[in-house]
Amino acid sequence: MMHIDVISVMPELLEGPFAHSILKRAADKGLLQVEVHNLRDYGLGKHRQLDDYQYGGGAGMVMMIEPIAKCIADLQAKRTYDEIIYMTPDGETLDQGIANQLSLKGNLLVLCGHYKGIDERVRQLYVTREISIGDYVLSGGELAAAVLVDSIGRLIPGVLGDESSALTDSFQDGLLAPPVYTRPADYDGHKVPDILLSGNFPKIEEWRYEQSLKRTKERRPDLLSED
Repeated sequence: MMHIDVISVMPELLEGPFAHSILKRAADKGLLQVEVHNLRDYGLGKHRQLDDYQYGGGAGMVMMIEPIAKCIADLQAKRTYDEIIYMTPDGETLDQGIANQLSLKGNLLVLCGHYKGIDERVRQLYVTREISIGDYVLSGGELAAAVLVDSIGRLIPGVLGDESSALTDSFQDGLLAPPVYTRPADYDGHKVPDILLSGNFPKIEEWRYEQSLKRTKERRPDLLSED
């Protein structure tokens, strides 16, 4: 079983994403366990303080190192992590290759940032990988963590009903997925391509590859090698 721990200032933001759909199915099958830990439990003083003004001045509060260090220490006492991941806009951009890599791990720890970010020493002392889900800034790392966990969880063998489903997703082979159709075969004069109704599976696969290549050239030419 894969185990993913998530450290968050606002764990309630993750209740929905982890309690439904594919991730719930993975948990029910005993293939993935996701636990969200409230960093506030490790806050300092009677007010459970988590942030403070940044040295040198400037707008925005910074998450302090001590609560994060205490939380990580508690979790590391229970298990050894393959990666400690910090969700941050200046990390490497999440793609299918990263999701594939992480889906092969056993234990992951994901830290969600908040406010102006975390004390740099957390990144230096604990974090082994920094991941972004895009070139934009969110109010916190929770939504990014949900995206990361979902992209990993669906790749775990046995989670999806059809093992080949994940292998035909966009980006798995460096191309976008081809068009897909279902019933009816004719909707108000808009028909499903004849090849998909032919039963000639080698030809269907050839058509799908051609459509994937065409769609990638049109929409994401940056994915195609210049060689």
